[in-house]
Amino acid sequence: MEAVSYRPIGIIHSPFKENVGIPRQAVGASEVKGTIEIFDDFSGGLKDLGGFSHIVVVFHLHLVKSPRLKAYPPWDGREHGVFATRSPYRPNPVGVSVVRLEGIDGNNLHISGVDMAEGSPVLDIKPYIPNLNPTNDVKIGWLTGKVEGMNQSKSGDR
Repeated sequence: MEAVSYRPIGIIHSPFKENVGIPRQAVGASEVKGTIEIFDDFSGGLKDLGGFSHIVVVFHLHLVKSPRLKAYPPWDGREHGVFATRSPYRPNPVGVSVVRLEGIDGNNLHISGVDMAEGSPVLDIKPYIPNLNPTNDVKIGWLTGKVEGMNQSKSGDR
């Protein structure tokens, strides 16, 4: 199959300059603020976004240099296939986070819940709509009974 490439629509500005100390999930970063700078070519896509409290941000994990097919999550320590984890070390290092949209100032989206590194290229933004996400009969596989404390975990913690 042919390679797929994307053109970033913007860039993340975050307090996290390195790949250490970044909250592992947006839920553990609720007080961490940042900005998404949308490039001028894409600013027309921001029309009507201000009415949403949360957005889904799809971004490139640009600091990930060594993708793997196996992962050892810190809250379990056992080997799992990367597709059964939320590890950033994936064949295609793409991150997805739901963050609070605090406001829009021109091409800048002010957000909280930042679990992204400074300079992460933004690939897409979508409004978060809770009614369109499944909530019944959700199973969490090997993570059953292990999610307590995950929201305080940060990259580099072991």
